[in-house]
Amino acid sequence: MKNKHPSQSETQPRILFNHYADGNVEGEAFVCDHIFSYIISGTHDIWVGDQLYSFKAGDYRFFRRNQLTRYVKKPSGEGFRSIAVHIDQGTLKEIANEYTYSSPSTYNGPDVLLLKPNQYLHHYIDSLTPYFNATGERFEKIKQLKARELVHLLLETNPQLKQVLFDFNNPGKIDLQAFMNKHYRYNVSVDRFAYLTGRSLSGFKRDFEKLFQTTPGKWLVWKRLQEAHYLIEEKGKRPSDIYLDVGFNDLSHFSFAYKKAFGNAPTKKNRH
Repeated sequence: MKNKHPSQSETQPRILFNHYADGNVEGEAFVCDHIFSYIISGTHDIWVGDQLYSFKAGDYRFFRRNQLTRYVKKPSGEGFRSIAVHIDQGTLKEIANEYTYSSPSTYNGPDVLLLKPNQYLHHYIDSLTPYFNATGERFEKIKQLKARELVHLLLETNPQLKQVLFDFNNPGKIDLQAFMNKHYRYNVSVDRFAYLTGRSLSGFKRDFEKLFQTTPGKWLVWKRLQEAHYLIEEKGKRPSDIYLDVGFNDLSHFSFAYKKAFGNAPTKKNRH
């Protein structure tokens, strides 16, 4: 899952084999395509908004497109290993046209689904293993066929996913205050926040300033600093352990902003 602007979404399906041998892998990602994933070994914690999902080896998952996530991948004895299939919009539109599929109603379910294991999904994962290290034009054709196969298997085993897979609309206009209070820790651009709340950039800024009485940039910094202040002063956390979690990507910038806001460096606790 790469952090991309929606307009840069892949036009071809991708099949990825992830293998991390040493230490936890943490990060943040924008899910631009639907993703089907299977964990071979290790565990995976993922936050969507402020909701935590925890997965283990043997779990089949489905991630809906157009959402912000934070994750921690934890290796076991064999490391962290997983297989992920990114289902692009082009492939889904081809299938929709071929079989006259459409989304029958608006999907209001969870953004991340734990799928029930079955023989179809098991054999499908087995069928991908010969192609992990394959390259070339022929392999690209095979990937397209395997992505199409996966779509039909998901529809057969999880019919409710038809609402998700064949909904080609961009995110609709949603409650701005609720979304921002759940996602302020995500270190993404203002135009991405605008897209995910169903607004143009100018519309987002206009609605935001009307609601919060300040600009998005100033509000995000202050909200993140308030969270950091609580974690350091009340929970005894170290700045180096929390600055990424609250949305800063640079420790020195975080320390400078913190001192400017509260009058002391984040390593120094106020005692009254």
